[in-house]
Amino acid sequence: MDRDQLAEFLRTRREALRPEDVGLTRGPRRRTPGLRREEVAQLSDMSTDYLTRLEQRRGPQPSEQMLSALARGLRLSGAERDHLFHLAGHPAPERVGTDAYVSPGMLRILDRLQDTPAQVISELGETLVQTAPAKALLGDSSALTGIRRATVYRWFAEPASREVYASADHDERGRTFVGELRAAYARLGRHSRAGEIVAELLRTSPEFTDIWDAHDVAQKHPQTKRFRHPEVGALTLDCQTLLDRETGQRLLVFTAMPGTVDAERLALLCVIGTQRMASAPSEP
Repeated sequence: MDRDQLAEFLRTRREALRPEDVGLTRGPRRRTPGLRREEVAQLSDMSTDYLTRLEQRRGPQPSEQMLSALARGLRLSGAERDHLFHLAGHPAPERVGTDAYVSPGMLRILDRLQDTPAQVISELGETLVQTAPAKALLGDSSALTGIRRATVYRWFAEPASREVYASADHDERGRTFVGELRAAYARLGRHSRAGEIVAELLRTSPEFTDIWDAHDVAQKHPQTKRFRHPEVGALTLDCQTLLDRETGQRLLVFTAMPGTVDAERLALLCVIGTQRMASAPSEP
């Protein structure tokens, strides 16, 4: 780990970013070149103190997970991301079949979608970065690690994760998740993250085993999805998908038809975020 070079690299990349590059508003009295430390820390889902210690050549060696978060927060290119890992004493991870890298272009699109549920997921359904409304709708996945980050794993290992979706759709969604996992397993092999998920679910989930043994190939998720939210009630939303062919990652954007009850509830969800109200609206 090269503390001096790491500190300088983080500082120069932070100062090179403009607020508008990451979807922030530039105030009239702003004098700081680039972004403030607290802004980068928020974009990277870490504490300002942790980032400060890195820029001041203090603190422990960052983990690969923390470096990946910094690369996303600083909107680093692929080459810059690799350089960051090398300075911190880690080998640069692969860019395909991994959750370590989200392209700056994909992040710039996400920055402009802060008023609607949107998130970037890996080809295994691992949530990589979310807008605040996406966290309110689907739950905050930023603290999850390992195979728990994959939706298909939580679907069978932690059935409570299904409660965000309409119960009538659970069977179809479960089979679609397994079909997607099978396709990823065929591409990446048994020694990949996909193989790790398959092995663990075959060991622990008879429900998954039954679906897996049916050998159904990947099915498409329906464009219209039905959700249940404890505060705003039921929502039927359209899901648009943007695929990054270089990484296999997808940007999911959830919207509602204007003028509908779903649009009103989605707007309310974006206002209240993850806070809890006294009572939720009744189901339609």
